Amino acid sequence: MTNNAQDIDANPGVDEVIPSIAPTQKSLAWALVQPVLVIGSMLLVAFMVSVNWLHQELFSAIMIVLPIPLCIFAERIWTKRKDWLLEPKEMVEDAFWLAFAGFLWVPLYSDFYETPLSEGFRAVRDLTPLQISLEPTSVLGLFGAALIVLLISSFVYYWLHRVQHESLFFWRMHATHHHITKMGCMRGDRTHPLEWLTLLLGTPVALALLGASDGVMTVVGAFNIWNAILNHSNLPIRTLPVYDWIFATAPQHHAHHAVDRRQSDSNYGCMIILWDRLFGTYCGDAEVGQIGAGKAKPLSIKKQLLLSFYSNDKLKDL
Repeated sequence: MTNNAQDIDANPGVDEVIPSIAPTQKSLAWALVQPVLVIGSMLLVAFMVSVNWLHQELFSAIMIVLPIPLCIFAERIWTKRKDWLLEPKEMVEDAFWLAFAGFLWVPLYSDFYETPLSEGFRAVRDLTPLQISLEPTSVLGLFGAALIVLLISSFVYYWLHRVQHESLFFWRMHATHHHITKMGCMRGDRTHPLEWLTLLLGTPVALALLGASDGVMTVVGAFNIWNAILNHSNLPIRTLPVYDWIFATAPQHHAHHAVDRRQSDSNYGCMIILWDRLFGTYCGDAEVGQIGAGKAKPLSIKKQLLLSFYSNDKLKDL
């Protein structure tokens, strides 16, 4: 694997879609895409909450139904790497993981249906021992409260995620997410059920313990949904100085998904990158070579679900 600009030709597909010298305006535009969409969606939802205009159907349309089709369409027009474009069968597989994630996450942010998970979440929020209540009603108040929740929950997320990479025992729960060989906007929810119960429930638990209102929950949800989709997308997104000191961006997360362990064992903050910078695990490589883990070979859904139960030797041999 190579990371130097002069060796980009060694990465299949990169030289076909990324010009060696991008125009300044084009570079700036792609650096603004993620901040505008992520922060913009948070402010939009905060405004809708503040004026009591946020309904379940509208939130689902804007935050759950709309982003992925838009990104799929955009990836076909503004492709970062052609070798990352998904085949129909791969998109069907990703749809399975999206549906699975929806079953877990939607109850936390809407009342479309009830599950033991959503009921447990509300019970934790109602019984929190902390005398804290984040219930702002203004746009800036909702936005600020959401940032507080994100910083706190991402601190816990950072250490849990880092342990999963540094411990083979915990890696088996996280390996499913890394055994992808292409980046794409549909791939952010490729997560093993056991990982949902350990790593990715940090945010809603933090929301509950902090006594966050439903309004704050939806603003945090807007951030998480858009940022996760863009971080995994096959779009030529660039980093924006200052913004990328705090918030994780697509190039940073692409490096985290590289086969190269130096890159993949870094940038543990998938939403907030600040903790990586503070604790010395930040990687600022703009380009990556092969995506994946181990031998970088695609695994069937069955094998992905069984990864957590493999022996250490079998896990290492993948």
